[in-house]
Amino acid sequence: MVASIQYIERIIDTYAEAARAALNTPGRYHGIIDLTSELGDEVMVTGDLHGHRRNFNTIRRIANLASFPRRHLVLQEVCHGGPTYPQNGGCMSHTMLEDVAKLKTQFPKQVHFLLGNHELAELTEYPIQKNKQMLNLLFRLGLQQMYGAATEKVREAYLPFLESCPLAVRLPNGIFISHSIPESLDDGQFDKTIFSREIESLEFYERSSIFKLVWGRDYRPENARKFAEMVGARVLINGHEPCIEGCSVPNDVQVILDCCSDAARYVILPIREELSQEEIVRRIQSLGP
Repeated sequence: MVASIQYIERIIDTYAEAARAALNTPGRYHGIIDLTSELGDEVMVTGDLHGHRRNFNTIRRIANLASFPRRHLVLQEVCHGGPTYPQNGGCMSHTMLEDVAKLKTQFPKQVHFLLGNHELAELTEYPIQKNKQMLNLLFRLGLQQMYGAATEKVREAYLPFLESCPLAVRLPNGIFISHSIPESLDDGQFDKTIFSREIESLEFYERSSIFKLVWGRDYRPENARKFAEMVGARVLINGHEPCIEGCSVPNDVQVILDCCSDAARYVILPIREELSQEEIVRRIQSLGP
């Protein structure tokens, strides 16, 4: 059954409001959000969700943003994965993207949805294939199942929201949170100014430094250290990489979190206190059954 006109209009309005909130988030300067101690006391960092509804609901419950107004929540990668519509096999993860937008409008100062490669793929129609299935096509089928003839209007509404997503969150204690890090930084082809200047819309559609940032899977210690030095960080926290145990430590400066399985992990970190990579790892917790 196709959603009502009232519901469709509400979703479209929510995406527009969420995009405005993302661009006007306190602490945001172009591609980065600087979470200073004036803006909060702690931040809950999560990994890729890929439509995992139970984990998303658990994250919202643990974050409890209404009761902790000085707690921030970092979310990433909700598109592609999770349950499907029985009628046409379409991906239902679009509903989680809608819920993230709703959460951003409800807590505009506390919720930060990072740009991930799957959201970038939806923004630019860059094809992603997994298990011999085109994820973009399944996502579109899901939209069509829910919105019917209004599918394109809804899609046009969420594209500016995806464009508005920050590239990273930076803490004053030397922790830098982004979806991933670029590969082969020793080749000098990465433009670090994407974090400190206005992004042109065309840059999302090219294999630019934004593409390299969210798609990179180079976990060599020297590459991670180079990126950390480039962004002035001591520890990098990322998603992007599936982790059997819900988290991994691929080198001496990087921590990876994953929330798209039953082994999902998260971490709550103080904004002021300086923490080593080992201390961060010790704070990582399970989302639970």
